[in-house]
Amino acid sequence: MSHKLSLVAFGHATSFTIAASFVVCITFDLMLPEHAMYSVWLKLLPGFEWITWKSFFLGLVESYLYGWYIALIWVPIYNYVGSKSK
Repeated sequence: MSHKLSLVAFGHATSFTIAASFVVCITFDLMLPEHAMYSVWLKLLPGFEWITWKSFFLGLVESYLYGWYIALIWVPIYNYVGSKSK
């Protein structure tokens, strides 16, 4: 039995998950600034600054692109290893 992952489906799913996590973290940071982790976003997302609308949407786009970066590396490896394990 060979089950291959769809790159497009995995890419969108991973990207939406990471983008949603970004929104949740930003919301958390705004509600509880004493526990904020925006300093992590500053390091991970080039051009991100705390917090403007431009920066928020830039972070959202970059988070989405990180999901595709993961998918473009992980799915071909998974499909290759899965096809060899028969």
